[in-house]
Amino acid sequence: MYELPPKEDERLSEFLTQYELAERWKLSGRTLERWRAEPYGPAWITIGGSIRYPMQDVLAWEAEHRSQP
Repeated sequence: MYELPPKEDERLSEFLTQYELAERWKLSGRTLERWRAEPYGPAWITIGGSIRYPMQDVLAWEAEHRSQP
């Protein structure tokens, strides 16, 4: 069966902006900028000149850095 491609807003929801990720993690946007320069943190891509974090990479990074009691 043929599936329609995702709508533009659905595809964009698969990514977080630097500021959305900063809000999610209660960090400053500057911290994420510094992490990208180090490099540290989840993988990121540039779309139209804007930094985007793929949600699957954010979730994977969170899982890898989860503390074990």
